[in-house]
Amino acid sequence: MQISWKLGTVVSGVALALTAGAALAQQPMAMAPMPQGQPGIPASGAPADPDNQAVVDALTKQLKLRPYHTLDPVAARQQPTFADGVNAVLRAQGRPTTPPPGTSERDITVRGAAGSLPATVFTPTGARGPLPVILYFHGGGWVIADRKVYAGGARGLARNAQAIVVSVDYRRAPEAPFPAQHDDALASYRWLLQNAASIGGDPNRIALAGESAGGNLAVATAMLARDAQLPLPRHILSVYPIAGSDLNTPSYQDTANGPTLNRALMAWFFRYVPRTPADLMDPRINLVAANLQGLPPVTIVAAQIDPLRSEGELLAQRLSAQGVQVERREFAGTTHEFFGADAVIADAAEAQRYAGGRLRAALNGEALPTAGTAPYAPVPDASAPLPAPSTPASPTGERG
Repeated sequence: MQISWKLGTVVSGVALALTAGAALAQQPMAMAPMPQGQPGIPASGAPADPDNQAVVDALTKQLKLRPYHTLDPVAARQQPTFADGVNAVLRAQGRPTTPPPGTSERDITVRGAAGSLPATVFTPTGARGPLPVILYFHGGGWVIADRKVYAGGARGLARNAQAIVVSVDYRRAPEAPFPAQHDDALASYRWLLQNAASIGGDPNRIALAGESAGGNLAVATAMLARDAQLPLPRHILSVYPIAGSDLNTPSYQDTANGPTLNRALMAWFFRYVPRTPADLMDPRINLVAANLQGLPPVTIVAAQIDPLRSEGELLAQRLSAQGVQVERREFAGTTHEFFGADAVIADAAEAQRYAGGRLRAALNGEALPTAGTAPYAPVPDASAPLPAPSTPASPTGERG
């Protein structure tokens, strides 16, 4: 089931930033203290669909996921992942956990900003080249996870877009703090522009895509490519992106104790990623206050049960206000991380078909298919200066 975008919904959801201007943007909505990410504390937010909830239950009850914010990054990286939860559900259903047919895979290295980076190339089976190429960035808050954890989404895009997908492992914080991840993303894009033919790809048909932290990198890399006067990608897919650093948005409040991403975990990421708190207001992280003009068309896939939902709504508004073609589609009853779980979550399979279809059209110079939503209306008084960014959140997730 999907939630179609409606202007009134978005405006009411992010009225703090859209209608109150700079003064109110610096006075975030008060939020009462509450437990977050604690064992035994019921998740906040809308109820998940049964197939999505089955993965959450496998992850938390069977695999015994611990609250990330109680761990250091090394221990956090050893935790079971959403992909592990998917495999647990598959095993319980008596189904194989091997990758589905439709793609072949091989590992390569690409050039990053400070050395070689491991990457996986997903190629659709039977497709004839040279093929369009999607550069894909995994999620994990720039601290945890890797391309293998997020392989489900990359595979799905290769199948549905009929394109080669190159999924890159960028450097992670705190060992390599911001902006190492963004530097690696831009360097890997430069590499792909020069080397797409070596993997059977067409250097003139490239798109950027990513989930969560990777959804941020997809948009930010296009911004950096524009500023460096590099050839722009044909499309950007941003799946539930980190688009700001305000931990007091409406969705941070209604999903403060989300089952797969919560306010405490985002505060934990923001403690380890920046060099200083000022980095959280850098436009590469705080996309909602960035110069987005001149970017190629953008598709945003959103989950309803996600503290990042509101900033993704605001990002769509900002893109539209600055003249960028954008469509956002939100899936009801889904949690952050759902996109790669098409093997067991019906909405994930639909989200991959939707995103893959838009990427395929963009990469082949065709009209973009839509989700049946009305075109984005501009933000009221869109010509006015953007509101001043909010004060960055402190490492505890509260305002200083």
